[in-house]
Amino acid sequence: MNDKFVSASDVAKRAGVSRSAVSRTFTTGASVSEKTRRKVMAAAEELGYKVNLLARTLHMSRSDLVGVVGKNLSSPYISAQIDALSAALSKHDLQCILVNLAQVDGDITKSVERLLEYRVRTVVLLSGAAPDEVVRICAANGTRLVLINRTMPAAVAHADMIEADSATGGRLAARRLIQAGCQNVAVLVSASRTHAKRARAEAFIAEMDRSGVAVTQWREGPHCYETGADAARTLLARPGIDGIFAVSDELALGALNTARHELGFSVPEDLSIIGFDDAPISGWSSHDLTTVRQSLSALTEATLQAVMGPANGPSSRRSIPVKLVERGSVR
Repeated sequence: MNDKFVSASDVAKRAGVSRSAVSRTFTTGASVSEKTRRKVMAAAEELGYKVNLLARTLHMSRSDLVGVVGKNLSSPYISAQIDALSAALSKHDLQCILVNLAQVDGDITKSVERLLEYRVRTVVLLSGAAPDEVVRICAANGTRLVLINRTMPAAVAHADMIEADSATGGRLAARRLIQAGCQNVAVLVSASRTHAKRARAEAFIAEMDRSGVAVTQWREGPHCYETGADAARTLLARPGIDGIFAVSDELALGALNTARHELGFSVPEDLSIIGFDDAPISGWSSHDLTTVRQSLSALTEATLQAVMGPANGPSSRRSIPVKLVERGSVR
């Protein structure tokens, strides 16, 4: 096995042509004779040569690389989101570079700076806030910033914000639990109170207040399945809670499964539960979770439009509509 990549110079030497002839052969639309092309392609096949796309990027005004930055990648919705987005990018000959922030505590600037070293055309931020320094270095490098369900910084030259209509979703959840006759409800937020998650919870609480329904808030722990489970164990240990709205399906599923299989609650007879996202796993018959859907296809399409837009275009905001998906976790 070779200890280095096969170079264009290696191919040129094997084919008996110039280095520039190899380059022209692998450049769409470039002029090269059929005889030379055949010799180059035969040599490339023999040597196992592959074009160095990173090197080619250096000569392009915008690369075909898209940096996708996220933290809670095991989340059912985020993993489905990455799957859909990476497939959509591939269909448009764009390549996804995934950055996992699981081990990053706090400022994400260094992670984004590393992406810019690969000359990505766009940074898509799935998790975490966008510090001013991230905004500045992206703009300085001609890299567009796409924020999904994140807060838009005050002054952004070239960025796009894509968010679900979180407030409407929170109100839909509240009205459904009220319709189910719930009189003492809880909202699960976790300690990860992002802009979108806060908006969902605040709209839910406001709607419940208008109807005179008491609301207990759970704002502890990381945003994960286990936090939903912990919330259920604590909240349902004392009598009274008959409805739960979780600001993500991940939290909702933790509460749902713990209530059913560990605490002996019958859902929805004893307890109604609503989530938010409509992750694919939520529709499984073993869960059958009623939830607020933010369309994955609509979110993917909006993200793709932002990625493929002009690098120097003005900032934009796109809203993803939501709807309540009725399943079996609400009476």
